[in-house]
Amino acid sequence: MFQKSVTLLFLVFYCVLFSQTHLDHKDTLSRKAIILPKQDKNTFIFNSETPLLNQIAGAPKAYYTYFWELGDGNYSTKKDPKHTYKKPGEYDVKLWVTNNYDTGKTPTTRPTKVKTNETADISENEIQIIKNDIDLKRNREPLPDEDFVIVLTYKNEKDYVTNGTLYFYYNEKEFKNDNFELLEISNYHNETINELGNDLVFNQDHDDNFPTYASTNNIFTTTYKYQDTTERKNLPLSIEEAKQTFKKGKKITFKNLSPNEQRNIFFNLKTTPEMIKDTSAILRVRSIYVPDENYENHKIKDMEMEIVTSHDPNKMSTSGLFINYRLVRFKRIKFKTRFQNDGEGPARTIRLETDVPDMFDKSTLQIESMYPECPICPKNKEVHYSCLDTIVIQKQIIFTFKNIYLPGTQQKNVTEKDSTKGFVKYSLKFGEDFYKKTTKSRTAIIFDKNEPIITNYSRTRFNSGISIGARAGYNYFPKLNNSRSYFTGFTISPFKAYRFYWQSELYANKHYFESENTNVISDAPENVGPFDLNSGLVIDNAFVRRENLVEKSRTIIETVPISLRYNINNYIGIGFGPQITTIISSKKTSKKTTRYYEPTQSPTNPNFVPGEEYVELIQHETLTNNEKTQIQTQLFLDTTFGFARIGPSVGIRYYKNFKTDFDSWQFYAIWKF
Repeated sequence: MFQKSVTLLFLVFYCVLFSQTHLDHKDTLSRKAIILPKQDKNTFIFNSETPLLNQIAGAPKAYYTYFWELGDGNYSTKKDPKHTYKKPGEYDVKLWVTNNYDTGKTPTTRPTKVKTNETADISENEIQIIKNDIDLKRNREPLPDEDFVIVLTYKNEKDYVTNGTLYFYYNEKEFKNDNFELLEISNYHNETINELGNDLVFNQDHDDNFPTYASTNNIFTTTYKYQDTTERKNLPLSIEEAKQTFKKGKKITFKNLSPNEQRNIFFNLKTTPEMIKDTSAILRVRSIYVPDENYENHKIKDMEMEIVTSHDPNKMSTSGLFINYRLVRFKRIKFKTRFQNDGEGPARTIRLETDVPDMFDKSTLQIESMYPECPICPKNKEVHYSCLDTIVIQKQIIFTFKNIYLPGTQQKNVTEKDSTKGFVKYSLKFGEDFYKKTTKSRTAIIFDKNEPIITNYSRTRFNSGISIGARAGYNYFPKLNNSRSYFTGFTISPFKAYRFYWQSELYANKHYFESENTNVISDAPENVGPFDLNSGLVIDNAFVRRENLVEKSRTIIETVPISLRYNINNYIGIGFGPQITTIISSKKTSKKTTRYYEPTQSPTNPNFVPGEEYVELIQHETLTNNEKTQIQTQLFLDTTFGFARIGPSVGIRYYKNFKTDFDSWQFYAIWKF
């Protein structure tokens, strides 16, 4: 019976394992794309076999976008590009397929080798001509644990052959963890790629006759407002500023770049598991282009990217992911709403209804950039040209592109998907009275008269910051005689927290008190003599009063490892937590005094009063002992009145010691900076 049971259990386990393996294998195969090349001598038509799309409910129709790295320094974003290779040889063709409005994982693709045996004319090849002499382009937005491609394109706009340098920076220091891992760099024109180091660069522009060298170390840095493709002359300063902003990068040197020649370098990056998870964050990469190594003149190109959880072209993002609350009044928070026309025809009017949190001052609205590019519409005037209209209402800012032409992805003869995309980038300042709390907003995107498409939430968050507080006060112990306890110290907590926050404390305390005080008078005269006083008086018997006074002094370190506090409003706060009291030094002093009185009346008389004190007969005895170090724990509950978040306030705190049933009160003043 036991053997049959074991056999049956084994069969069930095997079936489950086989079924799961089969399903996993099937699911893995279903999310792969396969490159299918068709060759005619040196010319290829590339196609692909892709898995079925899983439509997101309520979203526009799902579709694929394509990015082909063709193995000779060229690329294409067409579904089935046609490409001719100039020289004979083997070429590695790579494909990245992106699933838009699809619930499944992004398909992966293996590279495919193609081979040619002839020399061919390549004049009919598709070339992605850039407008400026440097450009950065990506095939898709970064998604956690997925790779993507950044294309760095540079061009010689001079009328002579040049040798120069490129710098590529990634992983901003603003984020604790690295957001990207650089998997591979593909270059096709013998560029030399090195890690970044302490480089020497020419400190010369075109008007100087003699070059001097300057190190990139110890350079005074300032912060530039970088625009797309900006030209500068202080190269050491630009390099140092980039090093202060980014953790990692590469230095690329190139040779023999002919006039009007254009080259591409491909950076294959993968988002790390530790990357920032906020899907409204804006990330940057930067390139510095020095077209001629003999001069310091250079161009700077920044590219912004938004983190996504799925590939949705309609998205809202912000630069306000980690805001310094102390300095935020001097900064503008940037927002970006991007959209894509997925229709079968062009969009003429695009309306963006954007929520604006109350903390922002809508009167500070500033349009940073947009696409399609057009002027701002005049107020209260009907126009018939392309323009961007802005309307500010109580809770929203409404951006409306009027009289534009934005092609649709399903439109006939539209092959370049980027031409169907647009965006509005704008910035706002915070209002006069705002709190340190997270905000969120989103946008309803309306193409012509279609139903609105709702974006994700874009959130702004503040850095916790650090606030140091100076704290001093007095401790009151109801059960101790003649107690005197004063303390001073400091606190540490987040800067100007809104509601709940933590706080730690450390301070020193000096405490004096009397623990015992006895006074005993004997009921009958005692034989205390004879005393032979200097005055000549001799006494054999006297009434005796014995006094015993014990005084203690302590040096104490008091620690609150962490407490929970809550600001009710700007002026009242409450808190509770544990406190550890460490008595590092304790001294106990016993003072014994004996006084003698003349027995003038009978002690049996209830109204007995001793006679005059014989002062000369007072005896004193003092004994001092040092006690061991002690540690006590207790809980407290307190409240503060004043400026609860920052600045001065006063407070009262109640301590409860459950072990000894010994309670106390604390009165203090605090100033948080």
